[in-house]
Amino acid sequence: MDAAQPSLLQPLIFLGFFMILIYFMMIRPQNKRNSEITQMLSKIEKGSEIIAAGGILGKVTDVKELYVSIEISENNIIKLQKTAIASLLPKGTIDSIK
Repeated sequence: MDAAQPSLLQPLIFLGFFMILIYFMMIRPQNKRNSEITQMLSKIEKGSEIIAAGGILGKVTDVKELYVSIEISENNIIKLQKTAIASLLPKGTIDSIK
């Protein structure tokens, strides 16, 4: 009599389950976050108040395709890449902080 051959079905089922788990735990949330960031960046317009990734607060004075100019204080304007914007603030937030 031959010894029982190990089945290839069990490792394939485990691999399939693992791939599904990776998708729902890592890939899907990252895609959702990327779409939220893209949506936030598309809402930026002149007069928007933002926080840059470095923690700089400012008001948008000019919007280009890849860059924005923000006024951080009176007559101090810096340019940032849109990807360096961490979040969009409600209007009047900067004035309430001063």
